[in-house]
Amino acid sequence: MRTEQIDTVIVGAGQAGLATAYHLRNHDRPCLVLDANTRVGDNWRRQWDSLRLYSPARYDGLPGMPFPATGWSFPGKDDVADYLEAYAHRFRLPVRLSTRVRSVDPDAHGGFLVDTDAGTLAARNVVVATGTFGRTPAIPECASDLDPAILQLHSSEYRRPEQLRDGPTLVVGASHSGADIAYEVAATRPTILCGRDCGSIPVRPESWQARLLFPMMIFAWRHVLTRCTPIGRKQMPKVRFHGAPALRVKPADLRDRDVTRIEQRISGARDGRPETADGQVLDVANIVWCTGFRQVFDWIHLPVFGPDGWPEEMRGVVDDAPGLYFCGLSFQYAFSSMVLPGVGRDAAYIADRIHRRADDETTIEHQLA
Repeated sequence: MRTEQIDTVIVGAGQAGLATAYHLRNHDRPCLVLDANTRVGDNWRRQWDSLRLYSPARYDGLPGMPFPATGWSFPGKDDVADYLEAYAHRFRLPVRLSTRVRSVDPDAHGGFLVDTDAGTLAARNVVVATGTFGRTPAIPECASDLDPAILQLHSSEYRRPEQLRDGPTLVVGASHSGADIAYEVAATRPTILCGRDCGSIPVRPESWQARLLFPMMIFAWRHVLTRCTPIGRKQMPKVRFHGAPALRVKPADLRDRDVTRIEQRISGARDGRPETADGQVLDVANIVWCTGFRQVFDWIHLPVFGPDGWPEEMRGVVDDAPGLYFCGLSFQYAFSSMVLPGVGRDAAYIADRIHRRADDETTIEHQLA
């Protein structure tokens, strides 16, 4: 089978991958975006039904196209999916769907071989844009020791309370997704929210106070909480490994719905039931694991990952593997990197570095000619 030649392969057609393709197009650099889904935006469509963005629509547009909603509204997950699909169509971005990348290997010519379930591509550059926190749900090992009668769902599988069985529900993980889901579930069944306190933003996103604070918050997320500032470097591991603060649902909201709050982590199982680190055994009918995702990059066969599994990069650039880039990582450059208001800047930086690399190589070739 003939190997297809592509200048830049982008893995993932989410907001990071599409924004990178947009900027590469503006540099007249050819690229191809690969995605395993059948439609652009399907990763968003699979989120829980009531999910809405935590940032107003006025800040949610990707480069070149504002989000088509009232500026201070908060789009739902299907709105985001449809926007991404429309974005790809408007700019005629080269997206190849239903194509799963199985591996990325170095080739003998300084580039990469990208193996997919539809064939192999040879690329000078590869941009990994598979998502903020990876593709593999992080579920504790003790989950396999629990009674099979307990319904277990990861947050990526949860859609609505009607999926759950009657009876008490344990939500594990108290970041914004855990708080949102616990609040929703508590309307119809006794609910326990378990996990360390990740803090919360003091104002509600829809409030008039937020309209005053959001410009300052966006500025701080983009320019203060960065990998170049002491406060940003301090926050980076907390966000990457322990979750971001709760945003829409506040502790008072959980108390109003009688959510039982336990800050101990789930450490194991006893008699088929979940047990906390301080020995509490919880008798529940359902568990929703809001425990995030693991960064599993074992399909990238290059020695560019640290002991924590994250790529050793700066602003998405991997110095030890020229031509390999990442976009859409949590804290790739700043706190804003993992949300729509920040991904466009990161994508522009990556596209510029790819463009400069091509110019540098052209200059060298002319000097040697």
